[in-house]
Amino acid sequence: MATLIGIRREDKSRWERRVPLAPCQVRSLRDKYEIKFCVQPSPVRVFREDEFEKAGAVVQDDLSPASVILAVKEIPAQYFEPGKTYVFFAHVIKGQPHNMPMLKRMMELGCNLIDYEKVTDEHRRRLIFFGWHAGVVAMIDSLWALGQRLAWEGLLHPFGAIRNTYTYDNLDAARADVRSVGERIKAEGLPAVLTPLIIGVAGYGNVGRGVQTILADLPTVEIQPAEVANVANDPRASRNVLYRVTFKEEHIVEPASSGARFDLQDYYQHPERYRSCFEQYVPHLTVLMNCNYWDSRYPRLVTKEYIRELFSGDKPPRLRLVGDASCDIEGGIECTVQSTEPDEPVYVYHPDTGAVTMGVVGRGLVILAVDILPSELPREASECFSDILKPFIPAIAQADFSVPLEKLNLPPEIRRALILYHGELTPDYKYIARYLNP
Repeated sequence: MATLIGIRREDKSRWERRVPLAPCQVRSLRDKYEIKFCVQPSPVRVFREDEFEKAGAVVQDDLSPASVILAVKEIPAQYFEPGKTYVFFAHVIKGQPHNMPMLKRMMELGCNLIDYEKVTDEHRRRLIFFGWHAGVVAMIDSLWALGQRLAWEGLLHPFGAIRNTYTYDNLDAARADVRSVGERIKAEGLPAVLTPLIIGVAGYGNVGRGVQTILADLPTVEIQPAEVANVANDPRASRNVLYRVTFKEEHIVEPASSGARFDLQDYYQHPERYRSCFEQYVPHLTVLMNCNYWDSRYPRLVTKEYIRELFSGDKPPRLRLVGDASCDIEGGIECTVQSTEPDEPVYVYHPDTGAVTMGVVGRGLVILAVDILPSELPREASECFSDILKPFIPAIAQADFSVPLEKLNLPPEIRRALILYHGELTPDYKYIARYLNP
């Protein structure tokens, strides 16, 4: 029975300042369940070592006494220890090539792996996530990037007061600047050349809700997908608002067979029966926020070929920016060809060559592709995540991971997230084996 849990330092990126459990939750779990914690020191973590010590944790480099290790992001392969249980965002369920060596090493050492991403309820809805904060940061950073792009184009615009999210002390400060921009738009209006400014949001889950939270701080008018083209071409469209539109699955894809009707569950189960129909909306958008889950079974939202066609005319298209909160490399947004970091969050994708240049300068599409968006609000994101994770910790701490899988006493939500047990892929994840030795 594991009564000592280790919390490791994050070392995937110099920007990764989050923790899976904040000090207040460490104290609560220690006091109520007598779970002990040891925490590795970190030079960048948003919570100081003394905050964990005051919460009753031991701060030390050596996590070997702990049989359960919590982290946020992937762990370098050299730090795994035989037979231990690791809980983190593993990013292996799509067979991600860059993480297969890590998974192989865990298998060689007989480790157990619980992936936050697969902790779900009986309807397969995710229960542990940073998604809302990812959407919030993606929208703030996208508004900043839009302002930078418009300035390069030589256009007067109201977005200059918005900074990169990571430069703010907290979310309230960032939202105050967004609201001030909104007041300016209401009072002064947008340049005629930008009107109507339409922001499309593809997705309505946790990430999409975060995006909508920031858009609600601006003067917006919600329109339906069927109205997008008419609004975009309406000379009477208001200069004192932004238009926002949410795209759901039925707006993004259509049945490939003539005469067939869209069915959501059929799409989830048989995506090969569907094709993208989203490109009909793209020419009318100023900003596209991509908040959708994607893997190779699904049609892309935007292809490289389409963007090449969109930029082939003499006149630049209306679309300036894609805020790709999902950040699947060459995935739903095929021209998301690399990820970025908070201090250099955007690049221009040049459709003719497929090359990219960092920043906002050049003929092409600006892509925001930060793959650790919530790390820009590390304290708030960690505290929210901790609140969600905390109820599952006692069961993980008390589980006997030495017994056969069928006798392992874990709640069903956690069992669904158990990818490795004693170094073997569990039944739901046997398919990953085909990615291990391509």
